[in-house]
Amino acid sequence: MQSLACAAAVLLTTLSLSGQNPASEPAAGAKRPMTFEDLQKMRRLDDIDVSRDGKWVLFTATDVDLAKNTKTPHLWIVPVSGGQERPLTASSAGESRGRFSPDGKQIAFLTDRGQGQQIWLAAFDSTAGTIGDAHQLTHISTEADNVTWDPDGQHLLFTSAVYPECSAGPSPGVAPSASDEDACDKRRDDAEKQSKVKAKIFTALLYRHWNHFTGDKRSHLFLASVDDGSFRDLNPGDTHDIPPFSLGEPDGWDFSPDGKELAFEEKKVDDPALSTNVDIFTLRLDDPNAQPVKISTSPGGDFTPRYSPGGKWIAWRSQARAGYESDRFRLVLYDRVTKQIKELLPNFDRWIDEEVWSPDSKTVYFTAGISGEELIFSVALAGEPPLLHTAYNGEYADLHIASDGAYLVTSKMTVENPPEVVRMDTKHPRPITDYFQFPHRPGHLYPTKIDYGFGFFDQEQLSHLNADLLKQLDLPKMDNFWFVGAAKTYVQGFLIRPPNFDEHKKYPVKFLIHGGPQGAWGDAWSYRWNPELFAANGYVVLMINPGGSTGYGQAFVDRVNGDWGGRPFIDLMRGLDYAEVHYPFIDKSRECALGASYGGYMANWILGHTNRFKCIVSHDGMFNSESAWGTTEELWFNEWEFKGTPWSNRALYRRWSPMLAETQFKTPTLVVHSQLDYRLDVSEGYQLFDTLQRMKIPSKMLYFPDEGHWILKPQNSQLWYKTVNDWVDQWTKR
Repeated sequence: MQSLACAAAVLLTTLSLSGQNPASEPAAGAKRPMTFEDLQKMRRLDDIDVSRDGKWVLFTATDVDLAKNTKTPHLWIVPVSGGQERPLTASSAGESRGRFSPDGKQIAFLTDRGQGQQIWLAAFDSTAGTIGDAHQLTHISTEADNVTWDPDGQHLLFTSAVYPECSAGPSPGVAPSASDEDACDKRRDDAEKQSKVKAKIFTALLYRHWNHFTGDKRSHLFLASVDDGSFRDLNPGDTHDIPPFSLGEPDGWDFSPDGKELAFEEKKVDDPALSTNVDIFTLRLDDPNAQPVKISTSPGGDFTPRYSPGGKWIAWRSQARAGYESDRFRLVLYDRVTKQIKELLPNFDRWIDEEVWSPDSKTVYFTAGISGEELIFSVALAGEPPLLHTAYNGEYADLHIASDGAYLVTSKMTVENPPEVVRMDTKHPRPITDYFQFPHRPGHLYPTKIDYGFGFFDQEQLSHLNADLLKQLDLPKMDNFWFVGAAKTYVQGFLIRPPNFDEHKKYPVKFLIHGGPQGAWGDAWSYRWNPELFAANGYVVLMINPGGSTGYGQAFVDRVNGDWGGRPFIDLMRGLDYAEVHYPFIDKSRECALGASYGGYMANWILGHTNRFKCIVSHDGMFNSESAWGTTEELWFNEWEFKGTPWSNRALYRRWSPMLAETQFKTPTLVVHSQLDYRLDVSEGYQLFDTLQRMKIPSKMLYFPDEGHWILKPQNSQLWYKTVNDWVDQWTKR
């Protein structure tokens, strides 16, 4: 008897595969392969909000000007009922983070129109969907970010990076006035800018992070009056970032329904470079003397607190293991009366990536990665198994629910389509039989089992930001396949054919390796490593999710710990073997391996452990595991993955160090690294390039002095794609 988990596995595989063999489709006609310039012309969706009356969706769309080397965001709007989306703003400064007021009469947003980034307000006409003239609300010298309305519409929460000592006050418990604090911050900033001495003195770890030196400032939460813009620091004197640094995570704070309390994340530890322990705190806003109260208890990370609309619960995502940033993100509930915490889905073996409450407080909707997709589920507090609601392929994010619970609004993307706004009707979920008849297949290919039911929501795409351009492009559909990897574990791979595909021809291969290592390839669009663009100049693009990848259960994620070049390497090579056998149009004599971050590490490992590739591209990869430990900032990562420090577990560091296989290097290699990459220091790229040059192996290095771990500036990205593609062409197309 096939289980629900088995049915789900078959369903998701069938959705991605059925009817998607480009070889059997009609010719593309006038469509053409995508170019880099096409990619840059596409408007980039971000940051959704829904009006409280349920009529409008507000979102940010960013325009890229390649010639000017700029990215400019603007606010757009579209009716929830469907219709033409249109821009609300168009200033040269750009606008972002648009938020409807609770009464629907105003929109708050962020813009820099000469005084740094500040909060601006504009009247909103809900009938016409238009805004009036905007005016500046805040005038804080340290600028404002992350604007959020409180429930009564009288205040706006925002964040700003300030000097903690400026808000500490003359004595404990006595905070300075907001104007005095801001004046102090401005004096400190002005003095630093005017100083001829740029030296820094470090007294603790995490003195630099991601792409910047941390300095003396810390992010604090502020509350501003809508009437006059006056504000107060909610974390005076606090020497920790609130919320802590994150990469595109959902907001790390939330108001209670009555507006009298705030919940927020804080990493209040003495060893921020070693600890992953982020906690949830609450703060009474109706008591000016109130102090934050820690309510979470896990030694791991706790994130994204969300009050239930009825006010009884706070939900958040919690990790159990200290020091492990890739532990399973569980959904927990905190009872505000009993102060008890319980896990809502103890048997759901996937990461909870974001969550939102239903208006009646009886259900939580959430997203989770499932075998190359990011899908929407719900779970009832009554204890029923979770329900899967997105039968379509793709990745969903940025969940919002209507005040009456009638629909969800979210973003959706696939490997063929950039993110767009979609509406999902929630009132009448349909069973699986209303949508699909899928074949029975014995067994299933998930590394672990998860059981859930099906209640699919009808959905409608509301925005069409790039529709005209996409109609011109030949964007091949993606296959997925399964094979047996290391330790007899099933592993998933993905393949994209080139445009104008001819099944009778042989094609070279770009073998992409994802970063993380706790990441995943899947049915998703990218503006940095875009599989469709890699395929566009005549390549088969192959992607494997080896051990360590997310979306296949926590045991599969943990397979990479302490085994960086072991089972994941076997998974990758067996996936390539499988594709070579089952896709006869692959020319296995013309394959190039490309990877960034952990993918860059694996590219370096491949360099010393196989000669099957014609070329390699190593972007921001670890080359010397011991020096990488000594030059990174988030030491918790290296010490978890290599099970200690270099002096406490040197054997493991050296076992998985690509540098120590240097005498086996033979493959032509392009090295890419950036000066502002503090996750994997630029010295890793220098060491690799120096070794290749000294050994007379054909090699080239692309160095960016003004980028970090990612290449983000449009013209830098243009050079990156050209250099990478030219390198692959040089070794695979001759």
